[in-house]
Amino acid sequence: MKGARGKGSWPPFRGNHVRGFFRRRVPGQLVIQLTDRCNGSCPQCGMRVSRHFPRSTLKTDEVKRIIDAAVARGVQILSFTGGEPLLMLDELVGLIRYAGQSGVEYIRTGTNGFMFQHPERPEFTSRVAHLADALAATPLRNFWISVDSADPARHEGMRGFAGVFKGIEKALPMFHERGLYPTANLGINRNLADNGARSPDLGDPGGNGCSPHRFYRFYRQAFDNFYRVVTEMGFTLVSACYPISLVQEDGDRGLRAVYGANSPDAVVRFSRLEKAILFQGLLDTIPRHRSRIRIVSPRSALYALGRAQMGEPHVSYPCLGGRDYFFVNAGDGSTYPCGYRGGENLGRLWSLDGLSGEGEANCSRCEWECFRDPSYLLHPFLEAASRPFKLAKDLYKDPAFFKLWAEDVRYYKACDLFDGRVPPDFSRLGRF
Repeated sequence: MKGARGKGSWPPFRGNHVRGFFRRRVPGQLVIQLTDRCNGSCPQCGMRVSRHFPRSTLKTDEVKRIIDAAVARGVQILSFTGGEPLLMLDELVGLIRYAGQSGVEYIRTGTNGFMFQHPERPEFTSRVAHLADALAATPLRNFWISVDSADPARHEGMRGFAGVFKGIEKALPMFHERGLYPTANLGINRNLADNGARSPDLGDPGGNGCSPHRFYRFYRQAFDNFYRVVTEMGFTLVSACYPISLVQEDGDRGLRAVYGANSPDAVVRFSRLEKAILFQGLLDTIPRHRSRIRIVSPRSALYALGRAQMGEPHVSYPCLGGRDYFFVNAGDGSTYPCGYRGGENLGRLWSLDGLSGEGEANCSRCEWECFRDPSYLLHPFLEAASRPFKLAKDLYKDPAFFKLWAEDVRYYKACDLFDGRVPPDFSRLGRF
């Protein structure tokens, strides 16, 4: 499910993690696609219920073997994604417990929100209480809920779930009572605004259709309203999935997705110029809301990704996918450098000689926030530990990036690294 991609871009900063920087290693991350089955109608996702293709679900014993192999290879961050993971709730809960018992420190999963539809029905409270009890009783650290728009009708129309907006609002206190603080996960799209308006279209890179300034103003207001609305709903954490469509003005950059969380639909198709403006708009909007809700998206990564879209000079840190971060596909159970480098099947995870520390990262072909955001956040630590002269050169080359990066690190600490098992400390957030 689109919106299940992201899941928080926080990197760990404990002492044992820092020691790994001197070996040019970061805490390993693995995204396991448990299933590509989904009951949502989201046009921005290739796994939507209306798409006809052979659906697959990994067997529980196979996933446990993958977890064992991941732990043996230093993976400390594990995301269970789909499709829709809650379609297999009992198996999911068991796997979260198994991962925690195996030593995984950071475990995440999420939902398209179908469990929160029809809040007016008598069984709603018991249904949500059962879900909240089941997840809260596991070592799950972060649980995200997809929210596509600040407009309830828009969001529900895209997902195909009646009343889900009010249902989420009604469910959040039940999760909070159990010590679990869900994350609103925005999949950036053209239906984001809360006034029923569809986003303007720049047309070609020259700006036909509307001006870049108008496009920027539209999304500044849309992002601003979105953060306001999810805060009012009761969320205390919010993340964002950057739009991924492999249909682009300059080709697919050699990518072939095995992960269905992308779509050629116009709702998530943006030109490079439009993406650059989106990143700038989000970068400029976040400071207005950082003191009221914990915002996972790092401004330093938004700055760098936006400049990269336009080919402007900047510090370019490649993605750690295929080096420290990996993706397991539900369709064949194989391991890939990420969900979008499907031409690089690495085989079964337990058959690999190793994961982290093999060669240098060198891919910057997409904006999958799940891997790109932490790559930008962690690379300066890697350089400081092993190549300080390169870090000094990078700092001289792009001081604006490092100013934002230092602010991100301070903010991440104030947010307890976006721990979804603790409430926000507004006295600390107030400094931002």
